[in-house]
Amino acid sequence: MSLINVNRVIFSTLPLLRSSRRLHPRLLTARRTPSRRSLRLFCISQNTAQKLTSSMTNLAKEIPASNMDLFPDIEPYGSGFLKVSDLHSIYWEQSGNPNGHPVVFLHGGPGGGTSPKNRRFFDPQYYRIILFDQRGAGRSTPHACLEENTTWDLVNDIEKLRMHLDIPEWQVFGGSWGSTLALAYSQTHPDKVTGLILRGIFLLRKKELDWFYEGGAAAIFPDVWEPFRDFIPEDERTSFITAYSKRLNSDNLETQYKAAKIWTGWEMMTAHLLQNEENVKRGEDDAFSLAFARIENHYFINKGFFPSDSYLLDNIDKIRHIKTVIVQGRYDMCCPMMSAWDLHKAWPEAEFKVVSDAGHSANEPGIAAELVAATEKLKKL
Repeated sequence: MSLINVNRVIFSTLPLLRSSRRLHPRLLTARRTPSRRSLRLFCISQNTAQKLTSSMTNLAKEIPASNMDLFPDIEPYGSGFLKVSDLHSIYWEQSGNPNGHPVVFLHGGPGGGTSPKNRRFFDPQYYRIILFDQRGAGRSTPHACLEENTTWDLVNDIEKLRMHLDIPEWQVFGGSWGSTLALAYSQTHPDKVTGLILRGIFLLRKKELDWFYEGGAAAIFPDVWEPFRDFIPEDERTSFITAYSKRLNSDNLETQYKAAKIWTGWEMMTAHLLQNEENVKRGEDDAFSLAFARIENHYFINKGFFPSDSYLLDNIDKIRHIKTVIVQGRYDMCCPMMSAWDLHKAWPEAEFKVVSDAGHSANEPGIAAELVAATEKLKKL
């Protein structure tokens, strides 16, 4: 390595050295006065220079990427409705590269539906991007319907969609409830999954539901919690999920809408580290909030239709071999980090990324950057 190249290595890594508090006084002297005489201090052997280069490269890798942008907006090249039962039809769409590696996006809620922004986590030159609205959500019909709507119905729907689109296997991407469904699907069909990206881990255990719906998160958001609490009479507050279920399934549609907006508003106002007005306004829409609240509550009161509280953790061995990236916001109020931590301990083979300045939403900058980084990483496998 030449003297010039050695100096380039040293000078290009000075900021990293300063941040690591390992800056040698001689490096500071040379940086202030880069004369030929002072530069002679760096006339080191080729072997030493190579070691220094390697050390600086490793140090740079330890600094998390936080500037990875979402990909540009794109439009679908195909869409349609798939009849998955006598009652339900689900909306699906494809965008990106028709000959690319297929990836299916599993939205949250349940009941949240997809949005055009969901396409932007994936490189459209590389990925064949499949989005679909789960039963009763988004553009799927019938809207907000709870009949024939269980976790295992959705797992079967994903398989029906895969076969309908003639896809042998695909990558699975899911956040929040989407992470729950991604785990359930991959544990049922591990041979159809090439990789997993999971965000805002939700294992649908009692302690997670109690945290968010029975007063835990209220300690952080008491001002937002009180309207959610006060909608329910005091004598019914032993279980808010049960109390809201009565109103979300009322014969009176106005009662349903009112309960749905309050239920949805509680989650929309706590989903970001810094409250997001666009997200809050989304929860005020009648159609969106009705599907979101009714379907969420239906799944929660039925404990996710899982046979045991720890079902997803108990079945990790079925998917241990699948390359997986887990992304979790440190200050996630909706799906607190204890669930991601429990999943990480049960599945240390999966890469675990904690975003230190983020809450729950996939649209927060730090989480979005890590999700894009994950889709880029899985491209290389």
